[in-house]
Amino acid sequence: MRMTEQTAYEANLSPYTPSRLPAAFNSVAGASRPNVNSRLPIPSADSNVRPAQSQTFLPPNQDSGPYRIGVADVILLATRAGGSTVEELSGLLAATNRRQGYTVQGDGSIAIPDVGRIQLAGLTLEEAEAAVFDILVTKNIEPAFSLEVAEFNSQRASIGGAVRNPTIAPITPKPLYLEEALQMAGGISAPDLDYTTIRIYRNGRLYQIPARDVYTNAGRVRLDDKDSVFVDTEYELTQARTYFEEQIQLTSQRRADRAQALDELNTQFNIRQRQIDAQQDNFKDRLELGAVKRQYAYLIGEVKTQVRFALPFEQTATLADALYHKDGLVTKEADLSQIYVLRRSNDPREFGARTAYHLNAKNAADMLTATVFELRPNDMIFVSEQPVTVWNRVITQITPSLITATLGANSN
Repeated sequence: MRMTEQTAYEANLSPYTPSRLPAAFNSVAGASRPNVNSRLPIPSADSNVRPAQSQTFLPPNQDSGPYRIGVADVILLATRAGGSTVEELSGLLAATNRRQGYTVQGDGSIAIPDVGRIQLAGLTLEEAEAAVFDILVTKNIEPAFSLEVAEFNSQRASIGGAVRNPTIAPITPKPLYLEEALQMAGGISAPDLDYTTIRIYRNGRLYQIPARDVYTNAGRVRLDDKDSVFVDTEYELTQARTYFEEQIQLTSQRRADRAQALDELNTQFNIRQRQIDAQQDNFKDRLELGAVKRQYAYLIGEVKTQVRFALPFEQTATLADALYHKDGLVTKEADLSQIYVLRRSNDPREFGARTAYHLNAKNAADMLTATVFELRPNDMIFVSEQPVTVWNRVITQITPSLITATLGANSN
């Protein structure tokens, strides 16, 4: 069968899936890209070369218990309607306003004029009510009041990266889940969720989840105080790492805490990278020792070396790739008009059937077809020899005999 664009197109329709590299070769610090269209190395995600869906490392979902008041929370203190001793305190509540807000200060307390400072940080709302009740009783003030948190400012999770509106999401008594936090940030702005990873940094550990899984039960993650969420479309983790470092700087109060948190972050990245490096090195060793099953085509005939041509991982190879390989054509001896690709039929009913595709590489137009003709496992690429090559080999083989015979005759 003459190799033309039409026959090449039909040949390429035969089913074939290139072998995939192990996940470690498609990963950096945990991001995996088992996709047949990806190529290595890949610096970042773009329209042509993109990382595929990453592995999942979910943080533990733990019930943190009732909300505990913290610094910067606004506490609303309200008294009952009608005259009361509490209302008559000019500093506690204005006569025209029976509801007053108090911000929890840096020392964890609120300051009520004529009553004093009350430590509330770290207390649940029920415990805070008991603390206010006790101090009012101590001050001989009628303890008729209600207490609530008007503004939740002490516990927060940050959301950044490929979202429409990076934001700080407050942690309230109602659990905050990852998908809700992303909605608060305007949703994911990445063009393709299949190539987007949600990374979560929590308490010195790095977690991640493919973006599409966020909207399933399998990806339902409850966020905790000081969680940092980064929507990442990059293969390298440079942007995510920078974002997490910035959040540590913003949320850590003491220099020692910042240093420890940054060390923990770097440790997580380094440990993950060492694991990936070890997996890659192990695969390379196994490949070199022949312990990994490979797919091959075969170069025979007038080529530099008759050899198995290893088909690449995660992409296809063409006939031109094989012919111009280091072990490919020997143009002086090869008959470029007689190149054949022999292929076994995939139909089990046609056992033993072969198709021979003929390429005339002396024809430039036909040679272009070699660049689109895809190889399949076990293809045999045969390059014929030139007639003069056959004659030269005959001469080479008989010349030693003629010389030997001549020398023998002369000696007689």
